Amino acid sequence: MWTASSCGAVQCFFPSSVRNAALRDTGVARRRRMVFLTLFVRSLVLGALCASMSHGLDITSTGSTTFEKASGEGVMLSCQFKLASEDTGPLDIEWSQLASDNQKEDKVIILYSGDRAYEDYNPAMKGRVHFNSPDPKNGDASINLTSLQPSDTGTYQCKVKKAPGIRSRKMQLTVMVRPSKPACYTVGPSHLGKDVQLKCVSSEGTNPVQYTWEKTSDTKVLPATAVLDSTGSTLNVRNASNSASGTYRCTARNRVGMDDCTLNLRVVPAPNTAGIIAGAVIGVLLALILIAIILFCCLRARNRKKYEKEISYEIKEDVPPPKSRVSTARSFTSVGSQRSSVGSMSPSNLHEYAAKSIYNTIPTEEYDRPPSQAPVPPLSRTAGPNLSRMGAVPVMVPAQNRDGSIV
Repeated sequence: MWTASSCGAVQCFFPSSVRNAALRDTGVARRRRMVFLTLFVRSLVLGALCASMSHGLDITSTGSTTFEKASGEGVMLSCQFKLASEDTGPLDIEWSQLASDNQKEDKVIILYSGDRAYEDYNPAMKGRVHFNSPDPKNGDASINLTSLQPSDTGTYQCKVKKAPGIRSRKMQLTVMVRPSKPACYTVGPSHLGKDVQLKCVSSEGTNPVQYTWEKTSDTKVLPATAVLDSTGSTLNVRNASNSASGTYRCTARNRVGMDDCTLNLRVVPAPNTAGIIAGAVIGVLLALILIAIILFCCLRARNRKKYEKEISYEIKEDVPPPKSRVSTARSFTSVGSQRSSVGSMSPSNLHEYAAKSIYNTIPTEEYDRPPSQAPVPPLSRTAGPNLSRMGAVPVMVPAQNRDGSIV
């Protein structure tokens, strides 16, 4: 129990400077408590004033304000509100897509005014935006967006007006494209002891797109020498061995979807390069020999046809002399002179006539050929003296001209 004597003893124990500091601290704490109470009262008064100015209109939706959807999907943007008796003006609901640039205007996508909904207000979203409630004035201004497109990405604002109250709510929508089915393939030959690259590429998809590889056959474990690149789209198998053969699956994914592809890898020994080169050289040589033989045969056949064509134009037999025609007076005169010449022949001068070329040759075709044609050389015959030795009797054959007259 504390008594007056004990208190006095304490006061005597502590010096006067300590007692004065304690009293000052007590005064500072009291002033701080007064300031805090004053600020609290002021905040309550300001809240009451703001509530009185809002006239009871309030948006009661408490769901998420950030959405990530895939292209082609749908989303509901919630905007539920509550009215009060003080809000007596006409009800107007306006949904708009806020511009990312302050210099551009916001795009109004749907309206409710005068107890009527205007759902096809924006041509870009015609037929794709509707009010969630058939009668929004009952407190549900939420909308449904269907068949989403990447261009629908943006910030949407729901504004509810019922004079004199006004309230709004903003939501962020991101429309992403799912990765398309990737293509799996190998780069270069898959030879034993060489580096093999496995590629996986998706042509469509909103970044970031991540790729993952896994082996689905045998041990279902990637080779120990396999290395992935930063995005995972390329799998490098260094110093490939037979154990690297098998079935691989690549999966491409982003925040809204995924797809995969499979690849069968077969590691084979490298081919004999020297044998391939030798075979190629032999093949080329055989081809050249075959082409040379074909050309030789073609040239030979061509020369043969040319020779046969030239032979066909040569004269192989003599043409008989033309028939005699009616002799003129000049012809009879020449014939008479020739007869006299024949009658004057005697064994003594017979060899002179036989030596003459005119009696030792047979008429040729040059008398029957037109002037434009070249004469055929006369065929050789046995000379007169040779005939005399053989016991033949020389006979003089009179020559004829083209008219049939005896020369």
